[in-house]
Amino acid sequence: MAYWPDGKRAAVSLTFDDARPSQVDNGLALLDRHGLKASFYVSPSNLMERRDGWKKAVAAGHELGNHTMHHPCSGHYRWSREHALEDITLATMENEMVTANAVILHLTGYKAVTFGYPCDQTWVGRGADIRSYVPLVAKHFICGRGGMPEGMPVDPEWLDLSLVPCVALDGRSLDDLKAAVEKTVEAGSWIVPCGHEIGKPGFQVTDAGILDAFCAWLKGRNDILVGTVAEVAGIIREKRGNKG
Repeated sequence: MAYWPDGKRAAVSLTFDDARPSQVDNGLALLDRHGLKASFYVSPSNLMERRDGWKKAVAAGHELGNHTMHHPCSGHYRWSREHALEDITLATMENEMVTANAVILHLTGYKAVTFGYPCDQTWVGRGADIRSYVPLVAKHFICGRGGMPEGMPVDPEWLDLSLVPCVALDGRSLDDLKAAVEKTVEAGSWIVPCGHEIGKPGFQVTDAGILDAFCAWLKGRNDILVGTVAEVAGIIREKRGNKG
C-alpha cells in the first residue's frame, strides 16, 4: 500500500521537546524561512516564558504536543525524584496528560492531539507493580512519539501509532541526518528526529546551522513529505481505516 500522497516516498517529522526558549528564539524563524512545520512537545511551565512566541508558532501552523505537566521520568535522574515514575500510578500519569492538555489549550488556544514520552520511558511503578502507560496515550491521543530504540524502522503499515520510534536530532552532522533520511526513503517509511535546544553546539543541542542546511535540503526534496507528527499520523490512520 502506498501511504504517502502526491508521489512522496517517505515522511519526515521534525520534533523538539520541553518548550525550551531557544526553540522560539532560534528555531521558529529558521523553520518558517523554509516553510517547514515542526512538532513541539511542550512542558506547560516553560510555555509561560515565551507564551506570545508559542501562540505565534500555533498561528504559523506548527504543532504543540503534550509532554505532561511535570515531565516524570525515572528517579535515577535525580532531578525527577519529586515526580519519579517509580512512585506514581496510572491515575497520576493520566492526570498529568489531561491537565497538561488543559493548560496548553488555556495558554495558547491549541488542543494537543499527540504525545511525547518524557525520557522515552513508557511505564510507572516498581517491580511486580510496573504498568505500561501506553494504553493511556492510545486513549487520549492519536499518536505517541518516542519510547523505542533508535534505528528501528517505522513501517507505516505495521506501526503502533501510540509508540512511534524517534531518532536523535541533537548533536548530529548534516551528512548523518541526510543518510538517515535516505534510508527512510529507500524503505518508504517515516522518520521522526527529536531535538531539544536550538543554537550553538552543546549538550542536548541541535546545531542551528546544521538544522538550517538540513531544512533547505528537505525542502528541495520533492519525494519527501515533511509534516508534523499529527499530520503524518493522520495520513496513516486514514490509510488504515482510522486504526491506531
